[in-house]
Amino acid sequence: MHNLSLLENIAVALGTAFVGGLLFQKLRLPTIVGYLLAGVAIGPFTPGYVSDPETINQLAELGIVFLMFGVGVHFSFADLWKVRDIAIIGTLGQMATMLALGYGLAWYWGWTPLAGVMLGLAVSIASTIVMLRGFMDLGLLNTSHGRVAVGWRVMEDIATVLILLVIPNLSAQSAATDWRAVGTALLAALGFLMFMLFAGKRFIPWLLLRVAHTRSRELFILAILAISLGIALGASLLFGVSLALGAFVAGAVVSESPLSHRIASDLLPFREAFSVLFFVSIGMLLDPRYLLGHIEPILILASLVVFGKFLVAWAWVLPFPRPARTGLVVAAGSSQIGEFSFILGQTGLGLGLLGQDQYSLILAAALVSIVVNPLVLKVIGPLERGLQKIKPVWRWLNRYGQAKKSVDAAVAGHVVVAGYGRVGTHIVDVLGELQIPYLVIDSRIERIERLTLKGVPTLLGDTANSDILEHAALERARLLVVTLPEEAATELTVAAAKDIAPKLPIIARAATRAGVKRLSALGASLVIHPELEGGLQVIRHTLLHLGFPMQEVRRYTDTVRKENYDALVKAQGEHELLRELLDASELIDIAWRKVPPGSSLVGMTLAESAMRTRTGATLVAISRDGNFILNPAMDTMFLVDDRIGLLGNPEQIAAVETQLLCQFHY
Repeated sequence: MHNLSLLENIAVALGTAFVGGLLFQKLRLPTIVGYLLAGVAIGPFTPGYVSDPETINQLAELGIVFLMFGVGVHFSFADLWKVRDIAIIGTLGQMATMLALGYGLAWYWGWTPLAGVMLGLAVSIASTIVMLRGFMDLGLLNTSHGRVAVGWRVMEDIATVLILLVIPNLSAQSAATDWRAVGTALLAALGFLMFMLFAGKRFIPWLLLRVAHTRSRELFILAILAISLGIALGASLLFGVSLALGAFVAGAVVSESPLSHRIASDLLPFREAFSVLFFVSIGMLLDPRYLLGHIEPILILASLVVFGKFLVAWAWVLPFPRPARTGLVVAAGSSQIGEFSFILGQTGLGLGLLGQDQYSLILAAALVSIVVNPLVLKVIGPLERGLQKIKPVWRWLNRYGQAKKSVDAAVAGHVVVAGYGRVGTHIVDVLGELQIPYLVIDSRIERIERLTLKGVPTLLGDTANSDILEHAALERARLLVVTLPEEAATELTVAAAKDIAPKLPIIARAATRAGVKRLSALGASLVIHPELEGGLQVIRHTLLHLGFPMQEVRRYTDTVRKENYDALVKAQGEHELLRELLDASELIDIAWRKVPPGSSLVGMTLAESAMRTRTGATLVAISRDGNFILNPAMDTMFLVDDRIGLLGNPEQIAAVETQLLCQFHY
């Protein structure tokens, strides 16, 4: 009998998370809440099936690694260096302030001084993964404000490493603090950063490029997984750095590779699946009975984390030369606590610095803050607009620059282009030439950055896996064009867009004939199948160069296109029409010739050429600039590059070529 414990836990956790996430999405609430409640449902404190917490926690660690690695791929050391001032001073200032407030609250409750220190440390550290997930869903990660918040979290993670080294020395049974060990740990962390910056930055992109040349997607994905997990684990074991920080730095190094966009795309399924398990694992820690029995202290501590930390983080951003919106974004992203607070609490519990009830209180408040945080992020826009109405206050808050207007307020009557790949680039270029306003949504930050530098309205996010479309002002858009290469992502995008703006016209790109039918059923106004269109162009030019009438060729291609796009492929109908076209060409032999530069026909009218009188051939049509002129009038003038359709025997056609065209061109 096989041991299916691991598979069973994964299947139950993902299945329950799917149900919870789907339910809360239908209720238009954050899906994170659904994942947390899924964890409660399969946790040890509720009746029914109980998953193994240890197994789920280990899988959740993979989610943290993949998510931080993915963020690192879209970040860079240069971006981190740009925000070093506010990230270092602001982070340390916020942590010190929250430490004091947490200590004061513990003193009020009558806790011991060491327990107060542990509470203060726990509430001073926010969850990176919770913030990043919220930022991705709301399109905040690609902004300058989002970069500051990411830098803030990275510095917090580094500080947490040092805190975890110092905590054991707080125990009454321990010896005096070994500051040499603390200094060694700090040097080790810096050594890891320097090693990755100089050695890893050269070797890892080179290695990935070599693997890419094998043309094996399987080996490439294995290389990505090995690098992300290997570096994260090595950083933890060899340098004492957290898995999250190690994975982030590894991703930042990989971002230097020209293949970074492919890396992010291939890693996406792993990141999404395992990051969900992280939230499930947190939900499994919650005891609903404790929550119901200690409502008052939980709400007090959660209020300190959500509201108190919001104000403290905002206050520490204000002295720096940043727009007012930066302070709001950083504050909203900081108003929660998560995985590192759990680790600190568990460490304090193991050392006897915290009691079981005190640890449970920290845990419950953390879960409440995680549930509330997505709602806090959505308050950024309304709060900013409210402050703008108080003009003296807003002038002072925004004294360092005008914050960029949100897409919802700035864009209307625009075309939304989802996907800025090769097809999306051509569409955007044409829209720019025609001066039609547009908004680009893409999941790759390097593309978004290029457009942002040009002043193009953009949103960073995955339209298939987030709420990013809700911020694209679809209700006021003229058109949505979906150019994503993945058909499944296109289908999810079209379905989401129809839910938001049912009357919005949508043009979508399909990868298969079956996809044409599915996208049409989901509400796409027009579906384009690039492979079919390319094939029809080849057929069209082939038949024209063989001398078939343009009108008949166009009728044939239009019929093929209609039959395919109607998703009722009738190959027999195509063949019958082609047979008719061939039969017609045999009965009526129309010869097509091109009017070259230097021909005596150029500038003449049909009457002046006396073509029928001089050659015996009859002119029946002219093809000019894609237009088809049947039975041209006698005053029709010939132009260079006209294609003329002639009826006559071979001798008559040859006479036209020698007497009027001077040279022979198809």
